[in-house]
Amino acid sequence: MIDKEFADHFAADWIDSWNQHDLVRILSHYTDDFEMSSPVIIKVVGELSGTLKGKEAVGSYWAKALQLVPNLHFELVTTLVGVNSITLYYNGVRGPSAEVFHFNQNGKVTSAYAHYL
Repeated sequence: MIDKEFADHFAADWIDSWNQHDLVRILSHYTDDFEMSSPVIIKVVGELSGTLKGKEAVGSYWAKALQLVPNLHFELVTTLVGVNSITLYYNGVRGPSAEVFHFNQNGKVTSAYAHYL
């Protein structure tokens, strides 16, 4: 079970790592074989499923996204806690956004799902 303290720490570090454009730090939150699903994946890398698997594939996608949006900045609105998941609601370059993160027993993200208006 994820507690509020873990969720708040994860949220603050995740937001800050994105705002610093620190790809190594961003990827440190995830398992090596995690899956990322986002409608932006379709647009940026042309993967029609909208899902990428593994740090190498997702890291390449995020590196490209950071180049395309050099002014990327996130502002956390709230953190929602589930059983083994967290949802971050934040304002980003696409406006209001939410990401759902599923965690393993070691506190690393195994899958993430991005949602936008």
